Amino acid sequence: MKEILYIVLGLSAGVLSGMFGIGGGTILIPGLVLLAGLSQHEAQGTTLAIMLLPIGLFAVMKYYNSGHVHFHIAIFICLGFLIGGLLGANIAEGLSGLVMKKAFGVFLMIIAIYTIVSK
Repeated sequence: MKEILYIVLGLSAGVLSGMFGIGGGTILIPGLVLLAGLSQHEAQGTTLAIMLLPIGLFAVMKYYNSGHVHFHIAIFICLGFLIGGLLGANIAEGLSGLVMKKAFGVFLMIIAIYTIVSK
C-alpha cells in the first residue's frame, strides 16, 4: 500500500525536521521521486501542498493548475510529519550540540552527493 510509504516519508521528514530544523522538502522531494515514482514537478507540487496554508498557497495553485499536485499523497505525509516532528524534536533534545552539529553535517553531505550524482 502506497499510503504506508507516504506516512513513512512524512514521519522521516518530521523526525529530521524536528532534529535539524530542516525543511521537509529535503527529504520528501527525493523520497517521492525515488520511492514513489513521481516526477520532479509532481514531487515539488505535492510537497508544497503539505505547506499549503498559508506558506505555499499560490505556488500550490500554480502546480495544481499544471496537474502536478497529489493531495491524497500530501494528506498521508502530513500525518507522518506531524508525529515525526515530535519524535525528532525529542531525539534532538537528548543529543549534545556537538553530536547534532556533526549529524547535521553528515546529513547535508549525503543530500549534496545525491544531488550531484543523480540524473
